[in-house]
Amino acid sequence: MYSCCCYRLSSSLIMASKPHRLHQIAGASSLLSSSKKPRTMSTDAAMKEEFAKHTDYLNQLNDKRERIVKASRDVTMNSKKVIFQVHRISKHNKEEVLAKAENDLASVTDQYMSRLVKELRGTDFWKLRRAYTFAVQEYVEAATLCRFCKTGTLLNLAEINASLLGLSDHSVEPLQINVLDYLLGLADLTGELMRLAIGRISDGEVEYAEKICRFVRDIYRELTLLVPLMDDNTEMKKKMEVMLQSVVKIENACFSVHVRGSEYIPLLGSSDPDYTFLGIPDSES
Repeated sequence: MYSCCCYRLSSSLIMASKPHRLHQIAGASSLLSSSKKPRTMSTDAAMKEEFAKHTDYLNQLNDKRERIVKASRDVTMNSKKVIFQVHRISKHNKEEVLAKAENDLASVTDQYMSRLVKELRGTDFWKLRRAYTFAVQEYVEAATLCRFCKTGTLLNLAEINASLLGLSDHSVEPLQINVLDYLLGLADLTGELMRLAIGRISDGEVEYAEKICRFVRDIYRELTLLVPLMDDNTEMKKKMEVMLQSVVKIENACFSVHVRGSEYIPLLGSSDPDYTFLGIPDSES
């Protein structure tokens, strides 16, 4: 009798719980069915449209990158020509050589840098920086070298960017050389100044070489204070090592002149027919 009562009680509890359990199962199945609803045609069309827009953007960006690479190649090549022109300088043709170098630099600005400005105006410059950074560095190197040889001063970043403003429309954001590319080009400048100083010593212009030495030393000292704040830029640190080597070479050359060459260095380039490098007259032929 007791077992029958227990059986009836358990059966009634099971029957009472079934509707609630079925309600839970029905609710779960409705959630699953709602999460697996098939996409409609309008959703697929919107996705295809967005994908097509992104593809067009990437294609346009790649085309722009190719044009920037070609323009950068021209800027680099012609900026190197300006630097080679400056290295032709001597105490006899300084004004002529510098005038030619400045004209060549103006041509680089008007013909080739203007192409970079047109391609990069109104865009995020950092997206394509790797495509044009080396050209900008070479241009900065050529421009600062011409300024130093002419006035003995440094062409700063604001002056370079001011010269580029006239190449673009004022209604859009113009291309402005960033601080990093300027400093990298300035680091390369010290190497060219080292070669210029050695050439001036061989031409007897020791005082001019010493002026170059002081100028390069000042640049190196200022950059040693700035580079630690540049977020561990590996490229700049490598150039700082090369810059130090240039400073040491100029200092050693100037030191050697004062210690070992004070008797004959001022006579280098002399038109005296009896002068020889070792101070010994040539034997008659």
